[in-house]
Amino acid sequence: MDVALRIAGGAPGALRFFSATEDSGSEAMNDKVTATPEALRLLAEIVADHGPVLFHQSGGCCDGSSPMCYPLGDFIIGDHDVKLGEIGGAPFYIGGAQYEVWKHTDLIIDVVPGRGGMFSLDNGREQRFLTRSTICAVPNP
Repeated sequence: MDVALRIAGGAPGALRFFSATEDSGSEAMNDKVTATPEALRLLAEIVADHGPVLFHQSGGCCDGSSPMCYPLGDFIIGDHDVKLGEIGGAPFYIGGAQYEVWKHTDLIIDVVPGRGGMFSLDNGREQRFLTRSTICAVPNP
């Protein structure tokens, strides 16, 4: 499956086509995001229903702890978005400004009862993804 995504560091409005298994070119912060077994099970259900997906960590005032799950290709990755890694084979991004605040934090994607974000694929399943975190050691300058 080929999709168009804007790549981090690219010219504004620039799109690049790539395979769903190919990296978007943004800097990956490996091991900055993990998932619980429950989150991986819910993700597998969603992928079975919708095909490949991606996550974007919401920075909204009300859903700041809700990672949004979209069909791969339905969400344009912004020029400043940062790829934190992958969970269950799905790329996981965060906005650049939010990354600057959370860069010393490891994210753990979990599942809790409730409804997902309005546009997130976990909506309507009576369970939703939730971001938990642990603070990482901050290196001395």
